[in-house]
Amino acid sequence: MIRAVLFDLDDTLFDHQYCAHTALGAVRSMHDAFGRIDVSDFEAAHSRILETIHADVMVGRIPLNVARVERFRQLYETAGVNADETMSTRTALAYRDAYIAARQSVAGAAELLQAVRTRARVGIISNNLLEEQREKLRHCRLDVYCDALVVSEEFGVSKPDPKLFEIALSRLECAPHEAVMVGDSWPADVLGAIAAGIRPVWFNRNRMRAPDPTLGVAEITSFEEISEVLRTIFQ
Repeated sequence: MIRAVLFDLDDTLFDHQYCAHTALGAVRSMHDAFGRIDVSDFEAAHSRILETIHADVMVGRIPLNVARVERFRQLYETAGVNADETMSTRTALAYRDAYIAARQSVAGAAELLQAVRTRARVGIISNNLLEEQREKLRHCRLDVYCDALVVSEEFGVSKPDPKLFEIALSRLECAPHEAVMVGDSWPADVLGAIAAGIRPVWFNRNRMRAPDPTLGVAEITSFEEISEVLRTIFQ
């Protein structure tokens, strides 16, 4: 029997991909050099920089406010622009404002959580900052379906470390074989869940090839066919 379903937050329940795309659209209009870069290349460069700097924020090497400015200094650098702190700060603020204005959940996420919670407890495990993730859940009105929120900042470890999954299981009072993990990241969510003894379900919204098909990981590409998703989760 499945007693708990664990979910990743960013790009699983919360649509970070959409928010970042919208915010980067606002940023591109701030300098001609950005406009000369292909949109997909521009977004990929931002994603690479964000991933590297975010890891430093998670372990306390860089304060969040400094990291946000540094991210855009590096993005300007990739476009051949030597941006000073004022320019980088102004761009970081424009991105943040546009990102917040665009916040939304992934289609079907609220309805899925509501349905899951009639059959099991709901936990959310995220590699991010605690208050930022709480605010996303509140804004998208997903917090009412959450029985446990476990965020890497609070515990000093990040997925795929099994410890973060173990903390969530402890809060939800269930064993690994009684839980399922749903997430979009193959290394963090799928492999992390397997390392913790939890059955994973890969949320493959972009319909990518599975990095390791031999693992036989179940996958879903949308939350909108709720009956099908529930069958995959609770099988």
